[in-house]
Amino acid sequence: MKAPPPRYKMAIVTWLGVFFTISILNRFLVPLLAGLPVLLRTLLVTGLTVVLLTYVIMPHLTQLFRKWLYPI
Repeated sequence: MKAPPPRYKMAIVTWLGVFFTISILNRFLVPLLAGLPVLLRTLLVTGLTVVLLTYVIMPHLTQLFRKWLYPI
């Protein structure tokens, strides 16, 4: 079993995932939710961000950066 990557590397990869996910959601989803109260809109965007990061974005990013995260 491989040792986990250094925390700073995971922090960088996570930051990239959060940045791109929120940028895309702000561009395409937030305008559709403009009529909702701010708290509900924030709840929806952050919830969707967490789900996308957990099941879609981070698995792809860890695969993409695997050689940097887990050097031999």
